[in-house]
Amino acid sequence: MSVKSRIEFGSKGLLSRKEVLLLCFASFCAGMFFTYSMVPETKSLLRTSRTNEDGRSNLKSGKCNPKLNKAENSSGEISSAQKAIQTLGRTISDIEMELMAARAERINTAFSSRKRRDSVRATWMPQGEERKQLEEEKGIIIRFVIGHSSTSGGILDRAIDAEEKFYGDFMRLQHIEGYLELSAKTKAYFATAFSLWDAEFYVKVDDDVHVNPATLARTLAGHRKKARVYIGCMKSGPVLAQKGVKYHEPEHWKFGEVGNKYFRHATGQLYAISKDLATYISINQNVLHKYANEDVSLGSWFIGLDVEHVDDRRLCCGTPPDCEWKAQAGYICAASFDWRCSGICRSAERMMEVHKTCGEDKNALWSGNFLEKTSSSS
Repeated sequence: MSVKSRIEFGSKGLLSRKEVLLLCFASFCAGMFFTYSMVPETKSLLRTSRTNEDGRSNLKSGKCNPKLNKAENSSGEISSAQKAIQTLGRTISDIEMELMAARAERINTAFSSRKRRDSVRATWMPQGEERKQLEEEKGIIIRFVIGHSSTSGGILDRAIDAEEKFYGDFMRLQHIEGYLELSAKTKAYFATAFSLWDAEFYVKVDDDVHVNPATLARTLAGHRKKARVYIGCMKSGPVLAQKGVKYHEPEHWKFGEVGNKYFRHATGQLYAISKDLATYISINQNVLHKYANEDVSLGSWFIGLDVEHVDDRRLCCGTPPDCEWKAQAGYICAASFDWRCSGICRSAERMMEVHKTCGEDKNALWSGNFLEKTSSSS
């Protein structure tokens, strides 16, 4: 029997065409009601799969049963709950990142410093899985920081690329390397590190300085409640106006009469700044003035700000016998170098000697909990 004949049969004695359509429509609504009432999981899945990026349902509200309207209204609540869960997930990830990057340490290096880097790797900088464990469990991230050569993709850049592929311990900056560009490199480092890691402190150390990471971490932890803190060995050296001398200051006239000294600032071998100060540098990097000397530039950026300067001599101990005597007296140094060389003299040769004599206990880094909240100290 054809479809046409069935319709004709219904129209003749049983149901009109309009009645058939009404019956079908009512059956459809009843089926939808039964599905939403008996299988809530299916309803949720259906609503979730049809929700657009703005969290609004693409399904039209049903008008054949009031309970369908309630179901449609509940889809907004489901979407809101999903958003809350996603937000909570992101919050947890953010907290984990904050813990993982409690301290970001930059080891300033240059293309010609391969032997220095190797001496650091062989002594105080954990390698391989230990370095990853240090990041995950102790919240300390350590990287050699370097920019690019003036010849993009040249032999110097390829050498660093090969070294990075082997060790995986570099942070590359969008910066052209050069001694007279250290102030620019400092700005680039803080801006880049701040964008990568939400750390409590950002540390800069030269690759010819010996560091005891656990002692340094404990030192910084004592200042974690301070919003804007600048930690290092503070000095105020003379402003050198004479051309041709090391550390010549081309803008000496800005500092007053000949023979005047700089404002107090941390010596460049090692210093640390808190998150708020790194944020300030990142935001204002394009308008921060660069002086010839990188440590002077950093100190100048904080003039006029409500910043606490912390002069901690544990960050600038001498090499043996100085750090050795202090260690024997229970005063472990966070960093050691030779002032006359602005780092450890012949560091590639002597780093191991300094490490054996003045290095902290090898378990100090793994036994300390540097993520615990501690009271601030000066």
